[in-house]
Amino acid sequence: MTTTSSSAGLTQITPLPPNEIAGLAAAVLDRISTVVVGADRALALALAAVLARGHVLFEDVPGLGKTLAARTLAAVLGLSFRRLQCTPDLLPGDVTGSFVFSPGSSTFDFHPGPVFTGLLLADEINRATPKTQSALLEAMQEAQVTVEGSTFALPQPFHLLATSNPIEYEGTFALPEAQLDRFLVRLEFGYPDDNREREILRRALRAGASPTLPGPVIDTATLLAAQAGMETVAVEEDVIGYCVAIAAGTRQHAAVEVGASPRATVALVSVARALAAMAGRAFVLPDDVKRAAGPVLAHRLTLTPDAWARRVRSTAVVEDVLGAVAAPGAARSLRVGHRSVP
Repeated sequence: MTTTSSSAGLTQITPLPPNEIAGLAAAVLDRISTVVVGADRALALALAAVLARGHVLFEDVPGLGKTLAARTLAAVLGLSFRRLQCTPDLLPGDVTGSFVFSPGSSTFDFHPGPVFTGLLLADEINRATPKTQSALLEAMQEAQVTVEGSTFALPQPFHLLATSNPIEYEGTFALPEAQLDRFLVRLEFGYPDDNREREILRRALRAGASPTLPGPVIDTATLLAAQAGMETVAVEEDVIGYCVAIAAGTRQHAAVEVGASPRATVALVSVARALAAMAGRAFVLPDDVKRAAGPVLAHRLTLTPDAWARRVRSTAVVEDVLGAVAAPGAARSLRVGHRSVP
């Protein structure tokens, strides 16, 4: 990765082209697969969210490897990693850091909290109280924290990977819509099939309870260059119209009380661009939008009480909208030989 220095002393990042991003993404996912089994689709989308400078929510039942996946992703991307175990007694200062009196200098010095890292894992985020959850809002949106009137910038890149257990209600606090909206994607792992579960057992027998994390495939500078490369991926007018039509479809659906916002539409385009770059393309196809739609939009929908009582899932609503909205024609010149993404 090449960088140049501007006259103001700032470092300018040279964006990576999509073909290089595709090669790096494939190498990252291959390295992760040496540790994590049966989560190829979720991890590919998590990587796309990171490339799009977003945050990821893993929401699924316990024991499916969400924490291991987050640790492995951080290791392979060469990011500094901190884990925050969320509990009801966790305080906002335990996340952001706080000022501590220093007897030697007779001053209050700021001691950074675990949020000052490259990738923060907020494990079981729905066990933290709303006050502590809100301490992450500024970090997720503005890449900074404010403590006692002083603002501190977070290191770049900064990403939050949170896990949430959707089946327990005792001692948990559901994330409010405002915070759910800060997550670029919400992903589920799902249970592995028989063959993959056999492989999980084989690896557990070989490695024991603590598998060795792999080394990094890229470094922080390369990740920043790959993220900058997302801005070079073209989105044509018909694809923009397709994204707008999908968002409008969620607002008009009978099972939806509050549909996708314009911010959700921007997020949809961002993840679609990342998926296109991971496939080695400098342009977005409707299939990229379709693949991103569920993880990007479903957690941003508020269903009607009747739909909620009938146990309608927001992912099913997105699939329904995708089926009702006509995709633009995908055939265009020069669109050949592109790489597929898991």
